[in-house]
Amino acid sequence: MKVIIFGATGGVGQHVVEMAKNAGHEVTAFVRTPEKLKTTGVNVIQGDAFNAEQVAAAIPGHDAVISCVGSSTGVKKSNELETMGKNIADGMEQAGVKRLVYCASAGVDREIPGIMGKMMMKMLANPLADHRAALNYYKSKGVTFTIARPMGLKDEPLKIDYKESFDSVPKGSSSIPRASVAHFMVKALDDAKYENASVGLCG
Repeated sequence: MKVIIFGATGGVGQHVVEMAKNAGHEVTAFVRTPEKLKTTGVNVIQGDAFNAEQVAAAIPGHDAVISCVGSSTGVKKSNELETMGKNIADGMEQAGVKRLVYCASAGVDREIPGIMGKMMMKMLANPLADHRAALNYYKSKGVTFTIARPMGLKDEPLKIDYKESFDSVPKGSSSIPRASVAHFMVKALDDAKYENASVGLCG
C-alpha cells in the first residue's frame, strides 16, 4: 500500500514511518524539516500541513493517509488540528483517497468514565475540541477512518500486548508507549474490523 504520513517527525509519527516501511508499505513522509526524520529509505516531501496547496499536491498517488499531527499550543485553545485536518481532508477528496488512520487522544469521544475521567477531559478540553473539529470535517468527506484514542503517551520500547476498546477506554487503563500506538495505526491499515472505528488504547 502507498501511504503518506503527516506529522512524520513527531513522537508517534517517527515510529509509524519506520513500522510502515518495515511492514512493506511504500511510505511517503510529509515533513516541514526533513533532517528530523530518523528513518531512511522512504519518500520525503518537504511541506507545511498548514499550506493547503502543498498538502493537496502531496496526496495524489497514495492509497491511504496516516495523520499524527499535533498542536503546538499544549492545552491552550487552538484550531491548529482543525486547520491541518481540513487541508488534509480536502486534499484526500481532490485525490480520491478514502482511507485515513488518525491519532487523536483518549477523551475525544467523551468516553473516559468516572470523576477522574471528567477531570482529565476538562483539563484537555481545548485540544480535544480541536481534534473533534478535525475529525468531524474528515467524516463530512466520507472517509473510511480509524481513530486511535491513546491514554497518556510515554517513550518506552514497543509492547504489542496493549489493550484496545471500541466502546470506551480499556479496563485498567494506563499510559502506553508511543511505539505501541504506531504499531496499532499501521496494523489498522490492513484490517477491515478497524474501518470506521474509534479505538481506545492503553498499556
